[in-house]
Amino acid sequence: MNINWKIRQLTPEEQVAAERLSNELEIGPVAGRILAGRGIRTAAEARAYIRPTLDSLHDPFLMRDMGAAVDRLERAIDANERIMVYGDYDVDGTTAVALMYSFLKTQTTNLVYYIPDRYTEGYGISTKGIDTAKDKGCTLVIALDCGIKAVDKIDYANSLGIDFIICDHHTPGDRIPDAVAVLNMKRADCMYPFKELSGCGVGFKLVQAYAQRRGIDKQEVYRLLPLLAMSIASDIVPVTGENRVLAFYGLRALNAQPSVGVKAIMQVAGIEGKKVTISDLVFKFGPRINAAGRIKSGAEAVRLLITDDEEAAMQFAEDINTYNQDRRDYDSRTTDEALEQLATDPMNADRHTTVVFSPDWHKGVVGIAASRLTETYYRPTIVLTAGEDDIISGSARSVSDFDIYTAIDSCRDLLTNFGGHKFAAGLSMHRKDLPEFKQRFEAYVAAHITPEQQVPTLEVEAEVELSDLNWKLYKILQCLEPFGPGNERPLFLCRGLINNRNTRAVSDGKHLHLDVTDRIVAMDGIAFGQGDKALPLQNGQSVDVCFYLDENTYRGRTTLQMNAQDIRLN
Repeated sequence: MNINWKIRQLTPEEQVAAERLSNELEIGPVAGRILAGRGIRTAAEARAYIRPTLDSLHDPFLMRDMGAAVDRLERAIDANERIMVYGDYDVDGTTAVALMYSFLKTQTTNLVYYIPDRYTEGYGISTKGIDTAKDKGCTLVIALDCGIKAVDKIDYANSLGIDFIICDHHTPGDRIPDAVAVLNMKRADCMYPFKELSGCGVGFKLVQAYAQRRGIDKQEVYRLLPLLAMSIASDIVPVTGENRVLAFYGLRALNAQPSVGVKAIMQVAGIEGKKVTISDLVFKFGPRINAAGRIKSGAEAVRLLITDDEEAAMQFAEDINTYNQDRRDYDSRTTDEALEQLATDPMNADRHTTVVFSPDWHKGVVGIAASRLTETYYRPTIVLTAGEDDIISGSARSVSDFDIYTAIDSCRDLLTNFGGHKFAAGLSMHRKDLPEFKQRFEAYVAAHITPEQQVPTLEVEAEVELSDLNWKLYKILQCLEPFGPGNERPLFLCRGLINNRNTRAVSDGKHLHLDVTDRIVAMDGIAFGQGDKALPLQNGQSVDVCFYLDENTYRGRTTLQMNAQDIRLN
């Protein structure tokens, strides 16, 4: 698949700032350019960015309904009412429940938590969940990472005398539920300055507000930040503004003093004793926590995250590790069958979308399969499977900057339920409506997607020379972490590189070990999946390389290396 390289061009103002930062901070032109590209204009701003502070967090009471939420939570705790902490079954939802439950158990013992079943209840607040709250004598439910569209469900809860505080970050519908408080910074009437909190992040703001009202030490709140860091990393929210501060301190706390449950996850993931990075949260923690809800129950992930019992934690962690392996097997089989389905479709090559369905696919992996298919065909993708009765449901994944939520919304009259955001969504419909949905979804995407959005793009931060790549630059890059959407890891481009001495294919020809030079400086690197470039390089052909700057330790010696994302033969 061809990949576009888009090299960032600084504005005249950014160029001036880059030069000033480079000179004042003595960091070199490449680092100055990177900082200027992140909106930094002065040395003071650069220092604040590199050393974020929790004091910069916004006042939680700026969020609409926060006062009402804290009032109701205070009354419940003071009157010893039974409180249910309710959350979605994915990483964001389960970490949110673990965070809220862990805090509230220091304030009350009259507490339960609830995670809906992905298959029998589906996403969000369910009638069964409300009935369970009633049966358990709960008079207040705190809903996390869900609820913003649960208008009818909240009306039902109100009829039973159950109050709800909703903490959500998904796009609101036409009507806000009639809950005691609806905390969502994306509400049109909410003036909260930062709009990209995760669902767990909204729950954290409620905890922060309650602690502020009651005079509770901030450290009691900040100890919960590792859970929030997991949420921010796994839910793919922008790592900017408050999220960057929260993720920064969450990772720091996680590495300094991991909880019993986190230690167990690190052990089964094979990273015990290593510094956990944002990538580890995405690729090691996230899939295992998600696997509980996909294969068994999201409640098992919560149980692991809140336990103080080391022996129990290891058993819980081994369980979710097994679920993750099962998830991989289901994922692989579903993806293979979907690709085969598309390969036998004569119209597939001419479409702007991918919509596939099989009643036999496991509902817990359709989102992962949608991501895999997007990687293959690079177009808006929906994978559906059978649900209850004649309802089919599934997950959608988008490409580049295309808004798949809006595309699905254009077909809302055909849907029984849907929700999500610009890049990912969930939906359900009657099976008989699938043909019309496919036609209308394709027509909408074809009319609105641009040619640029149909080709994967690498956003190159800067074109550099090999002589620019040194340990000083690498240390500065580390200070920009944690990386993620909105604060992407800097990607570099070097042109006209040739084989130095030892470029070769490795791993049975699959990958490429780079040993390249610009005739002045040489550098090693690795290019996964690009072993076919070895022979041309060995024969003297030059290449342009897009890469991340990494470090590599081999036989006790640590050096800088390229982590090549794409290579073009000249």
